[in-house]
Amino acid sequence: MRRIALWLLSTVAALVLLFSYRPDGTTVLSTPAGSATPAGSKTYTGDTVQTQEGDVQVVITVADGRITAVSVPVYPSGSPHHDEISARALPQLVEATLAAQSAEIDSVSGATYTSGGYRESLQSALDAARLS
Repeated sequence: MRRIALWLLSTVAALVLLFSYRPDGTTVLSTPAGSATPAGSKTYTGDTVQTQEGDVQVVITVADGRITAVSVPVYPSGSPHHDEISARALPQLVEATLAAQSAEIDSVSGATYTSGGYRESLQSALDAARLS
């Protein structure tokens, strides 16, 4: 009887943990509508790029000729596979963009199509900002 109770308790605990799991990094993928930008900064939206895995679009905020923020309002999603790849790859791409201040960034392993679409959309936003 004790074994059954212990098994039932551990199964319930595992299910609670499983269903409450939220992948890290998902909040950096897009900015809330109407969010304020610092004075003197401008936002530039890149083209929506179609990839084999889904559309990608990058939005950059520029102040004093530097990229100060990057958001990705459009990215491959809708399946656990796409959600997992996007949650892992997009924060890395955003970080690389802020460090490089250009579209000259490496692809993320396992997210080749998303990385390519990201770079292409980023380059169009940089062109609009005349930062290429």
